[in-house]
Amino acid sequence: MTTSATTTTTTTVTLADLTRMLRESAGEEEGVDLDGDVIDTPFMDLGYDSLALLQVIGQIQREYGIEIPDDAVVDAETPRAMLALINADQTTA
Repeated sequence: MTTSATTTTTTTVTLADLTRMLRESAGEEEGVDLDGDVIDTPFMDLGYDSLALLQVIGQIQREYGIEIPDDAVVDAETPRAMLALINADQTTA
């Protein structure tokens, strides 16, 4: 029986991780509770534009070493979609 010698360390980025990075990178808009049920809330409704999301993507790349194309951020309109993009990218690395 042969086993692979390759070891892949995979860290799943969670909603808590993402909301922490949103706060650190772009702050939190007054009246928005990122600790609430925001998984399917559009980023625009949470007060984050594409520039804020690019800052978060940069932070994710630095902290987790995950490469995410900047143009992919445009399609991730909610935290759920962003997490799917981030975590799916890890499985193909």
